[in-house]
Amino acid sequence: MRAPASGLTEFPAVPADVRLIDLAWNDIAEVPAWVAGLTALEELRLDGNRLRSLPDLSGLTALRALHLDGNELASFPGCPPGLEVLFLYGNRVGAIPDRLSPALRHLAAGGNGLTGVPGSLWKLTGLESLNLAENELTEVPAAIGGLTRLRMLDLGHNRLDSVPPELGDLDLTDYLYLSDNRFTEVPEAIGRLDRLAYLNLTDNRLTRLPESLGRMAALVELRLYNNRLESLPEAIGGLASLRELHAQGNRLTRLPASVAELGELRVLDLRNNQLRELPDRLPPGLRHLDLRNNRLRELPASLPPLEKLDLRWNKLDGEPEVLRRLRDRGCVILR
Repeated sequence: MRAPASGLTEFPAVPADVRLIDLAWNDIAEVPAWVAGLTALEELRLDGNRLRSLPDLSGLTALRALHLDGNELASFPGCPPGLEVLFLYGNRVGAIPDRLSPALRHLAAGGNGLTGVPGSLWKLTGLESLNLAENELTEVPAAIGGLTRLRMLDLGHNRLDSVPPELGDLDLTDYLYLSDNRFTEVPEAIGRLDRLAYLNLTDNRLTRLPESLGRMAALVELRLYNNRLESLPEAIGGLASLRELHAQGNRLTRLPASVAELGELRVLDLRNNQLRELPDRLPPGLRHLDLRNNRLRELPASLPPLEKLDLRWNKLDGEPEVLRRLRDRGCVILR
């Protein structure tokens, strides 16, 4: 039964043997008690309604996925032991219970004002994705290293000032968000995440990055903006798969020569730093280079075949010949 975004204000009648109910993005304020008797139900989608409570669903033994993002729930729902997917993002749930479904593979409990999570969470060894973003967490225990099937982890927008080195024991592949916390450094162990594709460390207080970062050979996108970095590690040249590097809003005065070894890099954003010069060589495949609001007076004699180069709010001496050559090749240059 599918009726998402249909303007419903009440939960409609459904067949007793229904397996899927999709009522997301309506204006439903209450789930009737008889829903707890739909024993064939496998998936229930109620995202984006006005729900403040739910009946106890722990008896729905066939239920595998429960989607409740963006409601007004004040307590954790009663869930069956076979539940595999639970999305609760953006509610008002103040605490996660000690007893969670041991079958959980995907859990999103971000945006709920959580100040902590139970130790039982770190024993859910079947978890593949975990979202605890936009809470008020102040610590992550070493036990996180036991989540050996985890592929996606979001701890952004909390109050963390450190993460344990056991983070490096994870087998993350898709993404790791640590943005908008209070980190001044990240552990060397992060370099062990050599299958990770996306790493976000933005909006922290980082002053340095570990050399081990260069061992993250699968990294495709690295976001570092709005920190306090004065340099990047020389080992960054080891990121053989990197296509996007976003380092705007730091205190960089130079780039390591090893950036030239980033053969797959296409986007390099360095605006709002303190760069006074660029390396003689830049990545050969680079297409978009943003250098706005630095302290550049000159450019290297040669640049890669860029499609867009933004130099605004620098004060270059004269008109470098390299810019004429780029324009002749069709590069958009903003000064």
